[in-house]
Amino acid sequence: MRRLAARGAAGDAGEVAAPATDSTDCAQGRSPRPRRLIDLCAIWDPGAFLPSASWKSASGIARRRLNEAETLSSVRQAQLERLEAARPRRPGSRERGPVLRMARQQPPPWVHAAVLLCLLCLSGAIEIPMDPSIQNELSQPPTITKQSVKDHIVDPRDNILIECEAKGNPAPSFHWTRNSRYFNIAKDPRVSMRRRSGTLVIDFRSGGRPEEYEGEYQCFARNKYGTALSNRIRLQVSKSPLWPKENLDPVVVQEGAPLTLQCNPPPGLPSPVIFWMSSSMEPITQDKRVSQGHNGDLYFSNVMLQDMQTDYSCNARFHFTHTIQQKNAFTLKVLTNNPYNDSSLRNHPDMYSARGVAERTPSFMYPQGTASSQMVLRGMDLLLECIASGVPTPDIAWYKKGGDLPSDKAKFENFNKALRITNVSEEDSGEYFCLASNKMGSTRHTISVRVKAAPYWLDEPKNLILAPGEDGRLVCRANGNPKPTVQWMINGEPLQSAPPNPNREVAGDTIIFRDTQISSRAVYQCNTSNEHGYLLANAFVSVLDVPPRMLSPRNQLIRVILYNRTRLDCPFFGSPIPTLRWFKNGQGSNLDGGNYHVYENGSLEIKMIRKEDQGIYTCVATNILGKAENQVRLEVKDPTRIFRMPEDQVAKRGTTVQLECRVKHDPSLKLTVSWLKDDEPLYIGNRMKKEDDSLTIFGVAERDQGSYTCVASTELDQDLAKAYLTVLADQATPTNHLAALPKGRPDRPRDLELTDLAERSVRLTWIPGDDNNSPITDYVVQFEEDQFQPGVWHDHSKFPGSVNSAVLQLSPYVNYQFRVIAINEVGSSHPSLPSERYRTSGAPPESNPADVKGEGTRKNNMEITWTPMNATSAFGPNLRYIVKWRRRETRESWNNVTVWGSRYVVGQTPVYVPYEIRVQAENDFGKGPEPDTVIGYSGEDLPSAPRRFRVRQPNLETINLEWDHPEHPNGILIGYTLKYVAFNGTKLGKQIVENFSPNQTKFTMQRADPVSRYRFTLSARTQVGSGEAVTEESPAPPNEATPTAAYTNNQADIATQGWFIGLMCAIALLVLILLIVCFIKRSRGGKYPVREKKDVPLGPEDPKEEDGSFDYSDEDNKPLQGSQTSLDGTIKQQESDDSLVDYGEGGEGQFNEDGSFIGQYTVKKDKEETEGNESSEATSPVNAIYSLA
Repeated sequence: MRRLAARGAAGDAGEVAAPATDSTDCAQGRSPRPRRLIDLCAIWDPGAFLPSASWKSASGIARRRLNEAETLSSVRQAQLERLEAARPRRPGSRERGPVLRMARQQPPPWVHAAVLLCLLCLSGAIEIPMDPSIQNELSQPPTITKQSVKDHIVDPRDNILIECEAKGNPAPSFHWTRNSRYFNIAKDPRVSMRRRSGTLVIDFRSGGRPEEYEGEYQCFARNKYGTALSNRIRLQVSKSPLWPKENLDPVVVQEGAPLTLQCNPPPGLPSPVIFWMSSSMEPITQDKRVSQGHNGDLYFSNVMLQDMQTDYSCNARFHFTHTIQQKNAFTLKVLTNNPYNDSSLRNHPDMYSARGVAERTPSFMYPQGTASSQMVLRGMDLLLECIASGVPTPDIAWYKKGGDLPSDKAKFENFNKALRITNVSEEDSGEYFCLASNKMGSTRHTISVRVKAAPYWLDEPKNLILAPGEDGRLVCRANGNPKPTVQWMINGEPLQSAPPNPNREVAGDTIIFRDTQISSRAVYQCNTSNEHGYLLANAFVSVLDVPPRMLSPRNQLIRVILYNRTRLDCPFFGSPIPTLRWFKNGQGSNLDGGNYHVYENGSLEIKMIRKEDQGIYTCVATNILGKAENQVRLEVKDPTRIFRMPEDQVAKRGTTVQLECRVKHDPSLKLTVSWLKDDEPLYIGNRMKKEDDSLTIFGVAERDQGSYTCVASTELDQDLAKAYLTVLADQATPTNHLAALPKGRPDRPRDLELTDLAERSVRLTWIPGDDNNSPITDYVVQFEEDQFQPGVWHDHSKFPGSVNSAVLQLSPYVNYQFRVIAINEVGSSHPSLPSERYRTSGAPPESNPADVKGEGTRKNNMEITWTPMNATSAFGPNLRYIVKWRRRETRESWNNVTVWGSRYVVGQTPVYVPYEIRVQAENDFGKGPEPDTVIGYSGEDLPSAPRRFRVRQPNLETINLEWDHPEHPNGILIGYTLKYVAFNGTKLGKQIVENFSPNQTKFTMQRADPVSRYRFTLSARTQVGSGEAVTEESPAPPNEATPTAAYTNNQADIATQGWFIGLMCAIALLVLILLIVCFIKRSRGGKYPVREKKDVPLGPEDPKEEDGSFDYSDEDNKPLQGSQTSLDGTIKQQESDDSLVDYGEGGEGQFNEDGSFIGQYTVKKDKEETEGNESSEATSPVNAIYSLA
């Protein structure tokens, strides 16, 4: 018996409902100046990619980490890794080992942002996280993202394009200089600038000479935070001048003498490619005797008689025009001592002696002399060339004095006559020599190589992102030969001419910033140059003041297997860089130590998951500007275990075998049990039955022998166990003579023949192949067509194994080719050789394309798409589609267009209106049936503002909001967004955002306090975004004008109390009674002097007598003492018996000389009225009270 088991769980990985989890440590990076420069690291680990940022070395870049768990794409993939570790052992052996199953999911957008950020950090760039919400909110100076090469050569036949792209927030504007002067694009009608770009387009369709625009161009990208510069782009127009006409005399040369045929091509731009041919356009055969030099000349080390059998023409091919210019051909006249050109002498071991040519020692044709020098720039290719003459033809060898040739960079060209060293560096300088030798002797030429260098970066300045008050530096360090100079600029202007900045210090190739502030934002340019070239780099300094923000989705769910480890991630961003702490279930101290470990990038690792670790984990990021938090919910699951494994078995052929596989797993996870045979997925046929806990094989056959593996898997982990089944053949009672013979797959059918050719059918006949001791059960006929999918075979039909001829139904206008596959119980044969082709005649389509849709991709268009028809439904050549559309519920006529693809875009459509769409197939034989009508919609736009936005305040605790749907939704409303903020005078509270479903048109808000007012802004949303907003404010409280809110509040509260109202009523009644009593007492008095016991003495200006009399005047309409004011504001005389009327007898009052009364004092009241009043006293309330008194 043989048994093998392997078990496991997701050791380091959990399954993540939002992003995945698990990774390993990230090596920590430290910058030379803590808290000043960004430092990110990225380490790959099995199943994890981990970007992170040092806590103390970054400023303004989010520290993040990608914690992604791996998944296996199929059961096959999963098993191969495990079965290699669980190889079958000797019978009875048993092995257990860990099996990892990690869940790979499509990473969310923030994961891509983290990966991109880390890749940028590895390349030296510093970028804001790619989260759109952060990118759109944070300001950023311009950065050049694309530009043309420094030496820009253009084709004179095309329009000129000079590229300049930049990014920034806000988006930058562009302008250009030409030859260091402002280039006014608006004045030249041929020049335009692409929209949202700085790319120049010079159009020559209406005429003009491209040469007029040659010069040096530079692009400037500017926004309010700075200006970035492109390289100085030298624009040149390609030139391909004609070869000068010349008549060449025949070249006379003695056989065996050296010869140089000069090319002297016209000076094109760029330099042309040179090659030699005969005038009949036959290439010149080159070898070590005859070869072309790097300068284009053709060198003969020694001339032979056969060289005059052809002529020699130099050809120049120009790159841009793709034209070849041919020089007049040279003809050779070779003088020889042996005029017979016997071809047999060419292979003679001593050809030259046989032809009477004198032998001679080598000498150099190029370069001449014994020594020369050559200068090459660092990074370029060094090409050294030595061409020698001599008889016999000399061999060339190369050497370097004092060392060996660089084998990794050196290669020989042109029959060893040229030495090329690629990517030259300073160590390649020195003396090289070439040695030319033949049997007559040798000679050598020494070439002194000097390596110079245009500037190249040692430390290119990088964008610097700081928080307010932090320090930083820009470094611009370059090398070259000669040593390059460094010039700093700010926003395109020399730094020396910029206003002084006490926080900035320039120290050669370094600018140091101390205590940076928001005003320090700018773009700095470093230009380093020497006589061989220059380098220009832009680096911006951005000062960010950003409160903490979480970058990962909120409320992630992470599921892990018990006793494994996991890591909880909390990527965030802020400036200054926030600190991060972890808490469990919203309480307790910061998690760190013991079973927990917090990495510097903020990730929390739990070393061994236990049941009590399940819960909600909160990460809190804090800096001086605020804090942000996020939660991760951790669920702990039981591992999957096979507790009853399949056993090794030995069975006789024809019996029944059962393999057990009983599993225990976490009930909240979905369990899948599958089987493998010999490490391949097992096909469950009619003789097999798979249940949850077993596999049964009925009528066991020899082919069932092998290893069987039970695989129990969930989303998080899996377990597997293996057993081996041995099948014994029944030797005593063989069923037939074939039982003992080996069985195999059938041989391929052959000799396919097509007969009974008809428009829509054909008969296919074939000869079966050998069945290899297993009867053929089925034949599968396949076809291939050469129009839509050439080389791809499709199943056509299936026939019983007893037939070898069948009628096939065909589609119109298909160029068919058939093949046949035979099948028996062992397997399938190889396909037969294909039949001859048969093309059916064409016909109009009998169907139309499916999946017709109409959807807007922009607010003013509608894209109509459909699934194109295949070869068997095209029915004819030149398949095309008639697309029709019109607005729904209108009487307008159909618009139509013919399309050969699978989409058409209707432009200039109103916003989100329904259209009727029809797509009809058509070929050269006619149209298809009338298509069905499909309803599509044009593109959506932003909705208009909600209508009738009403704000009501029924009491001091609540505010009711109501609104109606927008008049123009411009699409499908997906909801409403309400923003409101409390304000009290000039003080504003924190803005709160509420999102509602599209059907909700009411909202009740509970006031935080009864004093503040609220400002509400409401907008509707479609898929495009939020539309026009409407703003309303809550009503002002009735007591808003009171001096203080506290006093108003107390006053309103007291005024509504019952006891206060009763007290006020009692006081009012008491005052009324007192007034009535006073009135009664005054009415009971007699005649009296006008002034009696006056409390306030008269002034010195008042005339007075010792008896207390005085002058009286009513000019000022002042009320007398004892008078009352009526409700209408007039003053009435008190009706009293005690009046001056009784002192006189009528007429005007008169005075004697001493000022006393000599007449009567009377009021203007009729006697009848006075009597009337007296008669009514008995019934008045005053008299009633008087009688009581």
